[in-house]
Amino acid sequence: MTGYKTLTFDVEDGVAWVTLDRPEVHNAFDLRMMREINECWHALRDDDDVRVVVLTGAGDKAFCTGLDRTAAAVGDPDRPRDIGQRGATPLHLNDPGDLLPPKTAGRLWKPVIAAVNGMACGGAFYLLGEVEFIIAAEHATFFDPHTTYGMAAVFEPMMMLQRMPLGEVMRMSLMGSHERLSARRAYEVGLVQEVVPGGELREAARRAAAVIAARPPLAVQATVRAIWYAQELGYRQALDVGKTLVPLGTDEDSLAAGQRVFASGERIDWRLR
Repeated sequence: MTGYKTLTFDVEDGVAWVTLDRPEVHNAFDLRMMREINECWHALRDDDDVRVVVLTGAGDKAFCTGLDRTAAAVGDPDRPRDIGQRGATPLHLNDPGDLLPPKTAGRLWKPVIAAVNGMACGGAFYLLGEVEFIIAAEHATFFDPHTTYGMAAVFEPMMMLQRMPLGEVMRMSLMGSHERLSARRAYEVGLVQEVVPGGELREAARRAAAVIAARPPLAVQATVRAIWYAQELGYRQALDVGKTLVPLGTDEDSLAAGQRVFASGERIDWRLR
């Protein structure tokens, strides 16, 4: 996967590092970035060498600040508008009601870890709403400026309700640019799963990604699907879907390898989080 103008891409030991690379505008996305992210998710889905994805932003000031409203092409109706890896992220540039297929329609079921290296606001939540978990630098902040500038915050809070309590989503959406969630507060309310010093962010993401990449991919992807299905479906519906996911995520070779590890007496050198 080469030729991107707005992303950098690298694969290391089964982990794809995807970096939003427009630091001059705080990694805000224009239509080229939307198109390239969409293309990247599709390519990652079909790349068997990639088992886990880490998504981050260039520099240390911003992960992503949403739509670059200074970009000349933001109103082009003929360009793709879907930047979410599972297709649940309609960018409301032209038609706010044009909802794209949800995550459960299935696109990329490989785990995506977000490494948030600074500001994350507005349309950044399209991306953060679909990742598996978030690691943030201590200086990271989260906010939604829509109402401050006379725009309704619609899809962003809908996605954040999957990750944060109602009151927190309401406050962040209604306070607009007048208040930001610190990385620590985002951790306390469940949006972020780990907070580290900025200089340790890449290593923290690498450590988590390496563990997941070492697991059998069928089992990992079936686990990801099961959890998202349980989040989006009713409990009984999710259990019914789970009956299909168990055989899909089970591979005789990986089960045998796991049994050999267990029988060897070796145990994981775990860390406390």
